[in-house]
Amino acid sequence: MTRPFEGVRILDFTQVLAGPYASYQLALLGADVIKVERRGGEDMRRTPLSREWAERGLAPGWQAINGNKRSLTLDLQKDEAIAIVKQLVAEVDVVMENFRPGVMDKLGIGYAALAAINPRLIYCAISGFGQTGPERNGAGYDGKIQALSGIMAITGHEESGPTRAGFAVCDVLSGATAAFGVSSALFQRTHTGKGQLVDVSMLEATLAFLSGQVADYTVAGHRQKLSGNQAVSRRPTANLFRAGEGYLLLAVNSEKQYRALVEALGRADVLDDPRFSDWFARQENEPALRAVIEAELAKKHPREWEKILDAAGAPCASIWTIEEVIDHPQIAARGAIQEIETPYGRLRFAGSGFQLAHGGGRLDAMAPELGAHTDEVLEALGYGREAIADLRARDIV
Repeated sequence: MTRPFEGVRILDFTQVLAGPYASYQLALLGADVIKVERRGGEDMRRTPLSREWAERGLAPGWQAINGNKRSLTLDLQKDEAIAIVKQLVAEVDVVMENFRPGVMDKLGIGYAALAAINPRLIYCAISGFGQTGPERNGAGYDGKIQALSGIMAITGHEESGPTRAGFAVCDVLSGATAAFGVSSALFQRTHTGKGQLVDVSMLEATLAFLSGQVADYTVAGHRQKLSGNQAVSRRPTANLFRAGEGYLLLAVNSEKQYRALVEALGRADVLDDPRFSDWFARQENEPALRAVIEAELAKKHPREWEKILDAAGAPCASIWTIEEVIDHPQIAARGAIQEIETPYGRLRFAGSGFQLAHGGGRLDAMAPELGAHTDEVLEALGYGREAIADLRARDIV
């Protein structure tokens, strides 16, 4: 069964995280992604988490978002390399890049120049602030966008101050937005026959994911504040609680769930306590309600409560580590972590975040060694062995 983007060819100039994450999603779904790197490779290949993998130029975080791609090395400062890019553009469907606005134009391979070669080309440019506007040349780093977008104004505790998310959330959601934008443009092209520019701003992508918080202010005038671990519902029973030797995150938001919670805790008596008669009263008396809940949760391990409360109809979860959740029975049952054989043994990676009835995302090959497909790509363009050797001798590829 074919996958959604089989037959789609992508020339990928992206680096670091947001752009490569976007092209990885399309590669999982069948797109032929040719990753263009400088001759020394991008810095993410050698991040210092693991010396062994860094020395191979295959840092784990880099591998995580570059599987199913082919690697082509080019020195884009040289005219011959730009000529190769233009030859490829005539044959591809999509170009993706995440340089600052104007960089590709200076190289002679910006949107206008490439669209003149291939009018059906989808050109996706990912940047911190977009291709227009007063901040267009600003650097788009994940931490900077977390701070600027409002995420850090609502993440953290009053006593300790704002904190960033524990992963590069703005990079990843910007990459997901870019993949969706490219998919949309490809679908629209089936109606119009025309390519177009997909202009992805990390700041705007983040605001789109904060749509609820934006509307809280624009519609109701509500000003957000640091919310700790409290849910956006502001229910006092949708928060983090101490339990046994650890913690339990309760997601109890409805009256039915509240009743299930207190009954499962053996405290059905609080249903008649006027301090907790409704959500407004519970909010006003949150410290007292928390004391009741935590006194009972202290009696068992969080994982025990997780089973008991879920069975009772009170949604919750103990705190799982990455190494635990990748082996969770639910993850295993759905094949969410994909395994592939590599020269370095059997490796495991996260795949697509959704399942299709047929032709879904699949990891076929690990992230490529630097320049592993340079000869293959050039030969397909008609370059012979001697010509390729000459390009190597002159440090063009």
